[in-house]
Amino acid sequence: MDATVLAVIAAFAVAASVIVVERRRAEVRLRDAADALAVARDELDRVRRTTADAREIRDLILSSMQDGVVLLDASGTTAYANAALERLLGARPTGTSGLFPLAIREVAERAAADGAAGSAVVETGTPARWLRVHASPAGDQGSVLLVVRDETDARRLDAIRRDFVANASHELKTPAASIRAAAETLRRSAEDDPGAVPRFAGQLEREAVRLSRIVADLLDLSRLESGSDLAERVHLDAIVREEVQRFEDRAADAGVHLEVDAPGTAAVRGSARDLSLLVRNLLDNAIRYTAPGGSVSASIAPDVDGSAVIAIRDTGVGIPQRELSRIFERFYRVDRARARETGGTGLGLAIVKHVAENHGGGVTVESELGAGTTVEVRLPRDGGDHPGGP
Repeated sequence: MDATVLAVIAAFAVAASVIVVERRRAEVRLRDAADALAVARDELDRVRRTTADAREIRDLILSSMQDGVVLLDASGTTAYANAALERLLGARPTGTSGLFPLAIREVAERAAADGAAGSAVVETGTPARWLRVHASPAGDQGSVLLVVRDETDARRLDAIRRDFVANASHELKTPAASIRAAAETLRRSAEDDPGAVPRFAGQLEREAVRLSRIVADLLDLSRLESGSDLAERVHLDAIVREEVQRFEDRAADAGVHLEVDAPGTAAVRGSARDLSLLVRNLLDNAIRYTAPGGSVSASIAPDVDGSAVIAIRDTGVGIPQRELSRIFERFYRVDRARARETGGTGLGLAIVKHVAENHGGGVTVESELGAGTTVEVRLPRDGGDHPGGP
């Protein structure tokens, strides 16, 4: 074999060796690229999962909010709206043009045009609700975030507080003015007309008692708003019998027949002091608004749903149907003239409602004008029956 052939063979061998080496290198690079691609794919999947989780968390948070939230993009189209917004506005707006009432749309449009936050309070619906709307720019692209909050309950509570302060001031002012006038007259009568002294002294005492009752009821209401101590096991039959006994003399003086039907019955978990206050106020109202010759009865019995029921029935003046929904409001009285005449404070039924609700129960009233009223208090029972008395 000559040298030329050997050189060719050697060249082919070298070339083959190079090809093998390059192929191996290519395979390594391919594997590295495949590994890198797999890592990138895994990272992309992780980012997608993280984004999906974040979106799910965001949606969960926003959907559980009581405030309505809507994001409007630069074109005024709705990019996101939570369930609360649909509930508050009645529908999911497709964009700025779908926002109603118009005051809400105007707030959103101003925020988009001026790039500055704004707010408004809007009255809408029947019955009326008050919505506070806050609009603020979201990013630099002209998007707007709207937050809508229902302030109806807050406004109602503010109105109740204002009415309460005004009513309390008025109720306290009246006996205070009477006491002052009676005291001044009494001082003059002591010298000029001694025979009038007993009459003005009696008036002074009555107004002082009335003022004392108002203050006591206000203090009871304030305490009950913080709840009742439910640590005791209270036998309602004993409470009812005790309170009826307390009112026997007053009922006799008013010419009202008072009877009780409170056999041994289930006990309830609660406060004996507050439950006594509940029964006391119901009996006081019943006797106060029952004419001589009428009757008041107090009974207690188990109900079909497992509750214990306290029922106070009277044959008094009754309550007009249109007034029934308001009788548990503080200082609300159906007949203000009669209430002033009989010394009522207008707080008794508010106290009854608070006590019942603090004990997990409720109050219902049935009445017919001129035929009498029945008030029933249902309270959850605690344990079994007992033969009578604690």
